Amino acid sequence: MSSKGRNSDEGISGMSRRNQGFTLIETLIVIGIMGILMFGSYPEIMNSLETRRLEGTTRDIQSSLQVARFQAVNTKLNHRVRFTNEFGGWFFVIEREVSSGSWEAMRRSVPKGIPSRLALTINLPAAQSVTFDSFGVIRDFDQTKNSIILQSPKLQGKRQPDLRTLVFYYGGSVRYIKSSSG
Repeated sequence: MSSKGRNSDEGISGMSRRNQGFTLIETLIVIGIMGILMFGSYPEIMNSLETRRLEGTTRDIQSSLQVARFQAVNTKLNHRVRFTNEFGGWFFVIEREVSSGSWEAMRRSVPKGIPSRLALTINLPAAQSVTFDSFGVIRDFDQTKNSIILQSPKLQGKRQPDLRTLVFYYGGSVRYIKSSSG
């Protein structure tokens, strides 16, 4: 066999350096660089997750309020979103009034939890609930007691928008406000 055409990097095995793959040192360097990049982006990822949690919970409450209002108008029965503090955490559920003063959970409505890391401030007039009548109007409306505020202490510590406020109006509409406490 002629040595012509053979690469000088070929060893006894006949394989060229190009076909051998990465060395251990090269692999460790790449893993180290990836680790540094991940370590540097970790706080940003965690802030994004916290923002998503805050936004998602607030939108979920807002959606439940819209469903309750729609059901009240559609069924001609009073519906409400009721907030309860049970087992050390806050929950909310959509309920309908089956008879005067007697409420039951709406079909397919299960209590939804509010993450314990979020602070909840409820400023409502009656029984920690928002009640819609058959016209979609809020019953027992009080313009001084018409909001729910969710706050993320973690985002507050990072000086990012940490408050999400839902403000209710007599006609049944809900305004979503994103703001900072500082």
